[in-house]
Amino acid sequence: MPEVLVKILREGAHIPFYASKGAAAADLYAVIDAPVTLEPGEGASIPTGIAIQLPDASKVALVFARSGLASKHGIALSNSVGVIDSDYRGELCVLLRNFSNTPYTIENGERIAQLMITDCSQCAFTVVDELSETERGEGGFGSTGKQ
Repeated sequence: MPEVLVKILREGAHIPFYASKGAAAADLYAVIDAPVTLEPGEGASIPTGIAIQLPDASKVALVFARSGLASKHGIALSNSVGVIDSDYRGELCVLLRNFSNTPYTIENGERIAQLMITDCSQCAFTVVDELSETERGEGGFGSTGKQ
């Protein structure tokens, strides 16, 4: 199991936590001095009080919305998925937005997002005149039909 080092930056910060044995991502928690109310359409950067060190450049940390917050309250990430590079050492902050028509208040210690550590690779990009042919070709956006 790869080891991710966690530095506590704020009092009351939680170490990311897997809620079940089969969880693919660990919960991230808000570490705020006072509740933050997101009005409809409003966004905010919510600190987690931690910084992390990934094992090496073959790993990336991805931040995803919590499905319960999104489905019940319309609270999701402003940028859809947060990407935390292996060389970033600053505080993890979660860019949340209220996509609902109702204000929502984030409390200190509340689970606000999920953190997934996964493999990644840097690639060499080579300019060519032609790409290989495939059955799909240039078809996109629904070209494979409705399932």
